[in-house]
Amino acid sequence: MRPALIPLEQIEPLSAIYRVTIPERYKDKMGHMNMRYYLEVYDDAGDALFESFGLTPDFYRERGSGGFDLEHHIQYLNEVHIGDDVAIYARLVDRSAKRLHYMLFMVNETRKLLASTFECVNSYADLTVRKTAPYPEVIASNLDRILAAHQQLGWEAPVCGVMSS
Repeated sequence: MRPALIPLEQIEPLSAIYRVTIPERYKDKMGHMNMRYYLEVYDDAGDALFESFGLTPDFYRERGSGGFDLEHHIQYLNEVHIGDDVAIYARLVDRSAKRLHYMLFMVNETRKLLASTFECVNSYADLTVRKTAPYPEVIASNLDRILAAHQQLGWEAPVCGVMSS
């Protein structure tokens, strides 16, 4: 079941964490952005999101840590065409000691439409033993601060209903 669409006026107060103009190489046989490239755009945006919490390449390297995506859900809502400018907005949904549940919203700025949503559960990991691990306190504090702000938005995140942190 498709959740209710969130109006752009409610999404835009979130942080735009990534922007891209859709290149020609993303074109599929129908003349719009191929579905495989949505994940590429969301992956690039996810890197920017995690860096905003302090989970930078240097942080990971210094601590022998990283992260694992555990589950994804993508909804395709409106077409994205080659040459369109898109922005990705992020909203944290929930977290546990080791996991983060978040959503990304792809806004087609050229056409002024919500194009897609991406829901993910990701886990922090100790790569020295290749297992999930609790977030370090400095990261947990950053996540809690952002999560508290996102919980005050006045609208529910349109989650798929089968994921949790």
